[in-house]
Amino acid sequence: MNQLEFNKNQLQMDYFSDSYRKFEEDFYRYSALDTPLTFLTDDIMLAMAKSQKPYFKLNKENSKDHRDHYFMFNVEPSRDNNLVRLYCYDSTKTHISKNRPK
Repeated sequence: MNQLEFNKNQLQMDYFSDSYRKFEEDFYRYSALDTPLTFLTDDIMLAMAKSQKPYFKLNKENSKDHRDHYFMFNVEPSRDNNLVRLYCYDSTKTHISKNRPK
């Protein structure tokens, strides 16, 4: 996925859903970053798309409790456009298995 594809809105968060509100709540609970989540979501989605992983890691250096946190997402094609991938927040974990399928 290159920047041009990203700019065509092929990666989207479900901003107006309960899952996004839960993501915001969990992110601010654990994050010690000064940057608001609003300014990070595009970079987060692009990183997940490029790595082909349905999660991103908030490392222990940037967390309030000094533990790694993995924010897990379900990635689904949009109902309106199969080229668009919709990221729906699922949960947060402090550990993931190395054998986790992509």
